[in-house]
Amino acid sequence: MFYYDSTYILIVIGAILSIVASSRVKTTFARYSRERSCSGLTGAEAASRILHSQGIYDVSIQRVSGDLTDHFDPSNRILRLSDSVYGSTSLAAIGVAAHECGHAVQHAEGYAPLSIRSALVPVANLGAKFSWPLFLIGLLISGSASRILLQAGILLFLGALLFQVITLPVEFNASSRALKLLDSQGILYGDEVSKAKKVLSAAALTYVASVAASLLQLLRLLMLMNRKRD
Repeated sequence: MFYYDSTYILIVIGAILSIVASSRVKTTFARYSRERSCSGLTGAEAASRILHSQGIYDVSIQRVSGDLTDHFDPSNRILRLSDSVYGSTSLAAIGVAAHECGHAVQHAEGYAPLSIRSALVPVANLGAKFSWPLFLIGLLISGSASRILLQAGILLFLGALLFQVITLPVEFNASSRALKLLDSQGILYGDEVSKAKKVLSAAALTYVASVAASLLQLLRLLMLMNRKRD
């Protein structure tokens, strides 16, 4: 049972979904990285304009190494932009920079889903670290302790899954804010906004794929637990 079983197909499906989503965001980003914006603003400059337009002056913008490693750090109030975004004037770079600004605006406004997600970070970390070890130990032993460990593993996994689910509205909302601000602030013009939307939509698919893969994992856990009972 530990080397092969029919539930492995769920892992394969989840992996395929994640690979397809990751591939799409990379190809879409690469495509629109070759198109320069009419404004000529870099990702960092666009981010600065957006933040200031929303009355946010206490968030610093820093460059971080890597590709698509962009993120907003609310605890230190730092917006970090990757090498391919910070100094680039491409539509893709400006779209990604604006998306991260969307998170900064969410934080400034006290956007409820973002606050909930932040509160769930410890739960998600516990789930990611201990759900599978507890579940596997539960599979290996027998008796009432086995049932307790299996259920504990699933509960912890659910905590991590809940974090992923609440991330979806946070990410979608950040992208929606970004596109509106890019248009209203005159950073992108005409069909440039729709092209930036394609980049952000592709990025959003990675979060959807992640949730789908986790749901398949949860189904597998439940199937294995039922098999153990039988």
